[in-house]
Amino acid sequence: MCYAKLMDYLPIVDWQKKPELSKLNDLPNPPKELYFSETWDPQLFENCVAVVGSRRMTEYGRRVIEKIVPKLVFERKTIVSGFMYGVDQYAHRMCLENGGRTIAVLGWGITYPISGEEKKLARNITDHGLLLSEWKDQQPTLWTFPVRNRIIVALSAEVIVIEAAVKSGSLVTAKIAEKLKRPVWAVPGPITSPTSVGTNELIATGKAKMWLGDQPQPQKSSSDPLLRLLTSDALTPSEISRKLGKPVSEIGAQLSLLALTGQLIERAGKYYARQN
Repeated sequence: MCYAKLMDYLPIVDWQKKPELSKLNDLPNPPKELYFSETWDPQLFENCVAVVGSRRMTEYGRRVIEKIVPKLVFERKTIVSGFMYGVDQYAHRMCLENGGRTIAVLGWGITYPISGEEKKLARNITDHGLLLSEWKDQQPTLWTFPVRNRIIVALSAEVIVIEAAVKSGSLVTAKIAEKLKRPVWAVPGPITSPTSVGTNELIATGKAKMWLGDQPQPQKSSSDPLLRLLTSDALTPSEISRKLGKPVSEIGAQLSLLALTGQLIERAGKYYARQN
C-alpha cells in the first residue's frame, strides 16, 4: 500500500508562500516543491529540533532517546527526523508516546509503498504531525537520503546526533548544520562502540557540543548493591549473580520485585535502573 491510498490526499505546498517554511531559504539549493500528508499546521514548525542517528541503533542509543526526547516534548518542541529504521523511527515513536508532535522528512517520494509497522507509524505521525517529501514518486536511493537531510536541518533550530558511525548520514547532517549555522549537539558514547565513533569525533573536533542530558540532580543514595550496580550498566540476571556472588534464583526474585515497583526496566533479558 502506498501513501496515496494510506492518506486522504497529497497536496503540493508552494512553500515560498508559507512563512513557517522561510527557513528553507537558508539552503543554497532549496526544494522546488514539497508534498505532505493530509493536514497542514503552521504551528508544527515554530520550535523544531532535529534528532538523528544511526540505523544500527544500540541499546545505549535507545536509552539515550528515552531520556532526551521526552524532555524535548515537555519543552513543547517538534521532533524532526528522517523516518528511517533505528534512531530516526525510535525518536518519532518516543515523541508520539510522550504526547509530542513530530515531522518525518522522507528520503523517498511520498507515494512510495510502505507496509507493516512503518505504515502504522506513518499513520500515527500524520495524526500528530506531518510526513514531508520534496518528491512525489521518487524511489529511495543512495543520493536521496543526504539530499533529504538538508531539509531536516533547515527546518530545525538545532540538531542532536544520538549515534553515528565514522561514515554515516548523521555526520553529513552535522556538516550541513555547520554550513547553515545550526547548533549541533552530539551524545558521547562508549569508545568501544562503532556507532559512537562519529559522535565522539564531532565532540573531539569541536564540531558539536557535548550533550549530557539534564543538569546533574541529587540522587537518592541506595543501600541496595543491585540497584547501584544497574545504575551504570544493563546486565542479565546471570551477570548480576556473578558480580554480586549471589544465586541466580535470589537475584531473579529481587529483579522481579524491583521491576514491579518501577525501579528497574527490563529489555531483551537485561535490566537497568530507571533514571529519575
